[in-house]
Amino acid sequence: MDLLPLLTFVADRARINFNKKVRNVAEAQEKFLFNLLKRYKYTELGQQYKIGEIQSIEQFQARIPVLGYTAYEPYVRRIADGESNVLTSDPVVYLNRTSGSTGKQKLIPVTRRFQNILGWANLVSLGFLVHGLKKRGKKLGKNLVLNALEAPKYTQGGIEYGSAGPGVLKMGSFLYKQLFVHPLDTFKPQDYFARSYTALLFALRDCPTSIGSNFPMVILQLCNWLEEYAEALIEDIETGSIAPWLKLEPELRVSLEAQLMPDVDRAAELRSILKTEGRLLPRLVWPGLSCYTTARGGTSDFYLQRFPEYFGDIPGFGAVFASAEGTFSIYPDLDTDGSALAVETGFFEFVPPEEWDSEHPKTLRPSEVKVGEYYRLLVTNHSGFYRYDIGDVFQVVGFYEEAPLIVFRYRRGGLLSSTTEKTTEYHVTQTMQILQDKFAIRFEDFCITLSDNEFPARYLVNVELAPGYHLDDAEGFIEAFDRVLKEVHIYYQVKRDMSIPPPRLQILKPGSFEIVRRRQVERGIPAYQLKFPHISEDRSIVADLEVERAVQFGSRTA
Repeated sequence: MDLLPLLTFVADRARINFNKKVRNVAEAQEKFLFNLLKRYKYTELGQQYKIGEIQSIEQFQARIPVLGYTAYEPYVRRIADGESNVLTSDPVVYLNRTSGSTGKQKLIPVTRRFQNILGWANLVSLGFLVHGLKKRGKKLGKNLVLNALEAPKYTQGGIEYGSAGPGVLKMGSFLYKQLFVHPLDTFKPQDYFARSYTALLFALRDCPTSIGSNFPMVILQLCNWLEEYAEALIEDIETGSIAPWLKLEPELRVSLEAQLMPDVDRAAELRSILKTEGRLLPRLVWPGLSCYTTARGGTSDFYLQRFPEYFGDIPGFGAVFASAEGTFSIYPDLDTDGSALAVETGFFEFVPPEEWDSEHPKTLRPSEVKVGEYYRLLVTNHSGFYRYDIGDVFQVVGFYEEAPLIVFRYRRGGLLSSTTEKTTEYHVTQTMQILQDKFAIRFEDFCITLSDNEFPARYLVNVELAPGYHLDDAEGFIEAFDRVLKEVHIYYQVKRDMSIPPPRLQILKPGSFEIVRRRQVERGIPAYQLKFPHISEDRSIVADLEVERAVQFGSRTA
């Protein structure tokens, strides 16, 4: 039974309903907050703060402090041990584990209501996607999605825990079968490359209309593997078998090969493309591809600069901005960076920059924010966290009806300082995006670190060139890096002119950042959740990588 037409119809109804809600954001937000307070007033934390007595938003803000994860961690540990009614009156059915790629891993309580809210947001975003594609004369069919199913893990109290993505995937497995062009078994291999290879294999045979992953870096890696393993993939399609060298569990190999019928005609078509074009690219092998879905904003924009090479003018879609801690916003169209505040997924407060260092910051409601300004975001939601500081900084770029359109820019704790300049990932990502275009090059990746044994330390611009690209004017590049970073970050300009030494460019050997990513995976970070840091005060992150060439500011070689 094909559920896609019914699903898209329901999704469009959800989109229309969302459009009604964002015409009166204040009402939707107040209703969410007081329904939640009423539901949780008899929990341990609810009684501690006497939330049943709260009659206004102002009283809520005065009674409950702004808190980070460390304040909730003791309660979460008790929940993990099996205690109930601690933070939520609803039973905790799962614990979302954050990736830990930008800090310590956290566990976030998940209730059925929490899950249903994310499901609703995904439905709304699907409605916007279908609506946007229809405007462009395109249709949505089945998808290629890069993710994984983890083996269940349980706390001492018997609560399952794990990464947010696979948890949602497993809990909605029937629905996902209707949407994927590849079998559910392709999510099950332990080996990350084997998951990607088998998903690619089925997608090359049956042709998706969209490709989706949490982060664009993962999609770029898939594009690289599509090129590198083109011959092997074509041979597997032709024979209806899976390459014997692929690291695949025996029972999964049997199951997947039983679902992979030989397709000589499709193999011949792909071999013709490879012979004519010299490579397999998504835009060539899937002419019916309507869009790709992945994160936008923050460091994602750096990777998205490389997408036209692989996807041409195929539009991108941000879907839902969500994390283990909650669901924050929904993208109302394709090829747009701003996502509309999801007004029924949590109660949201915005902290302006002048209040960031205050213990009791004055916050703004969604209607009070200004376009162009930056804010920290506080959320109260069905995890049982109140006024929770997620640690992210967003920029308001407009409004969708009354809902702010927000773009993630950087993690507040992710700063790089030689003295006191506080350079963010957004500053360096902007800089590198400008320089990629100026010098007509593309990087596989980059990371800005600080030099050892110097005070003040100089910026080390560690880069790895993408395959096929060469940086002929390396001295001009590092001088331009210094100049552009001064333009986008006034405090760098001030400190650079006063005391920070000139930066040094370090061109790393090909494959260097793949080594760094493998190390992150070995630390327990799921490969599909990698958020590689583009700034780091951890000097060891690239310390033992081979430098092909180092270029000092103002000299030809160093």
